[in-house]
Amino acid sequence: MTLPAQRPGQDPGRELAEPGFWLQPPAHRLAAFARLRALEAPVFVPEGPGHGHWALVRHAHVQEASRLPKVFASAPGVTTPEPARWVRALFGDSMVNLDGPDHAQLRKIVQRAFTPRLLAAAEADIHAVAARIVDDVLAEQPDEFVSAVASRLPLEVICNMMGIPEHHRPEIADRVNHASENIGVERGLAARLRMPGRGLRALARMQRMVAGIGRERRKNPADDLISALVCANVDGQALGARQLGAFFSLLMVAGVETTRNAITHGLTLLTDHPGQRDLLLSDFEEHADGAVDEMIRHSTPIIQFRRTLATEHTLGGHDFRPGDKVVLYYASANRDEAVFPDPDAFDITRSPNPHLGFGGGGPHFCLGAHLARVEMKALFRELLTRPVGLRAVGLPDLAGSNFDNRVRSLKFAFERP
Repeated sequence: MTLPAQRPGQDPGRELAEPGFWLQPPAHRLAAFARLRALEAPVFVPEGPGHGHWALVRHAHVQEASRLPKVFASAPGVTTPEPARWVRALFGDSMVNLDGPDHAQLRKIVQRAFTPRLLAAAEADIHAVAARIVDDVLAEQPDEFVSAVASRLPLEVICNMMGIPEHHRPEIADRVNHASENIGVERGLAARLRMPGRGLRALARMQRMVAGIGRERRKNPADDLISALVCANVDGQALGARQLGAFFSLLMVAGVETTRNAITHGLTLLTDHPGQRDLLLSDFEEHADGAVDEMIRHSTPIIQFRRTLATEHTLGGHDFRPGDKVVLYYASANRDEAVFPDPDAFDITRSPNPHLGFGGGGPHFCLGAHLARVEMKALFRELLTRPVGLRAVGLPDLAGSNFDNRVRSLKFAFERP
């Protein structure tokens, strides 16, 4: 990779603070991260007068910070900007924004709800949903991949697993899009001043809906995840209405968005690298797991999460103080030359592939990692092994977000013999 020249006197971290940076082509951003990885210590990224964060861009640094939650705390929030206090008071704290016993207890309740029986049923459902989606695609011949394919799979799978009634699902799909459409995206002044904003209204309606379902499940439990969560007895605790709403919002916005983006980038990567696609098709079961992990590494659906220093700590030659803000740039860590030879290459045989697409380890490692992998593998099996294959057409329409590698739309076409 050829690194862009550094302008004399330019603060090396300032580029990451400029909204225009996230609108640049991916190659420009990746080159900037490569330049930052080559520096001796983390750089400071200004976010306003007296505010900013330190950028952790190396694989080892992101992994170390992820595995020291008592030093690098998730509270008061992992997103940029951090959630306002009134938002947290209204909606409750998401699991990703909690630390210590509060996080451990909530995660324990959720993990206990994912019983072997529930997971086995979810995996069977994933294969059925993937086949049905591709059946519909072949019958209807749409030309936009995100709405027709990539969004449908995780949304239907999560709704089936949670036990969301069919009549609620179109509204939930709409709410998910509204809740996530501006995360990490620079907006004009008028849009920023709308209160509480379309995204928060969508979140509130979604949480009210699931709270109502939760009340009904407490009275009449069913064989679904909502029933397991609200009827749990983990150290005498189950999820309350706000906790259920916060978890559902996390599952829908994070689970649906990240998986749909990984799937969409995956189709683009296989189209742009026909040799890798041919290799995958030569023995799908042999290469599918590696292909899925390489798609996730290469696209890195979540670009970054924040942490706040809870105590003094030295990392990468820099002495951090309590209250300092750091950002874990997974998008950079997944291209770290010290860990991934030829990091910009798309190689489905890459081994080992210790990517941080599901986090850097520690207590916040993604709960949905296994199901996301199963979803991607099932869908690409259906997409690639049917008689009529698919390919991406043109470039994906990226959202320009500094938070996630979101694709708004992607045109696709059928390959004809």
